[in-house]
Amino acid sequence: MKVKLLTTISFLTYQLSISQTEKLLHGKVIANNSPLQKVEVINKTAKTSTRTNELGEFSILVKAQDSLLFFSKDYYFTRLKLTSENLRNDNLVVNMVIKPEELDDVLITQIKFQKVEFDAEKVNEINNRKTANDLTRYTGVNDGRIRYSANMNIPLGRAHSKEKYEIDERFKKMATAYCPSDFFRNNLKLNEEQKQLFLEFCDADPKSKTLIDHPNVLSIMDFLYAKNEEFKKLE
Repeated sequence: MKVKLLTTISFLTYQLSISQTEKLLHGKVIANNSPLQKVEVINKTAKTSTRTNELGEFSILVKAQDSLLFFSKDYYFTRLKLTSENLRNDNLVVNMVIKPEELDDVLITQIKFQKVEFDAEKVNEINNRKTANDLTRYTGVNDGRIRYSANMNIPLGRAHSKEKYEIDERFKKMATAYCPSDFFRNNLKLNEEQKQLFLEFCDADPKSKTLIDHPNVLSIMDFLYAKNEEFKKLE
């Protein structure tokens, strides 16, 4: 009985020491059995990050229960919570899934129509020719044609000059791509309708344009957390 008790205590002590000890974890990121390079590997718990090499390999300091995030622009965001078994095996393999190709931004263009010129002389000429050929004036029988149709005055709207409106949704797309699909729902506590209003609110902040020029996962998440606190106060 004492032997079993000591064995159990030793095992729990060993597990606890592993979970609290930082270790250099080695792994590899692949897609369709091919290595992925320049994938950003982030230890969200420790707030550290690294990138995969040309063979898709990476090394990062971790502890058990740390959350690892894997991000690449053309692939779906991947999240992994480390276990003691991951630390013991030290051969982590992460398989990422490629995103479908997105359409380019929509460009709305107004077309300028050529202005219709009114020529009174030509209209009179047409009317005189039609009158000369109209048998109604001689016979009194209507042949079904509309007489003097050229005199009908049809107003035309004024044509506008060509203008281009480009919808800038770069920040919205970046925030959606860089954050997990459940980030807005679980972390920021926003439903789908609130999410769209929230992204509009963030886009109005000049700092969002700085993030577009220098994208970084941790910076984007910190920005969204801070703006979420402001957004909740407006409700």
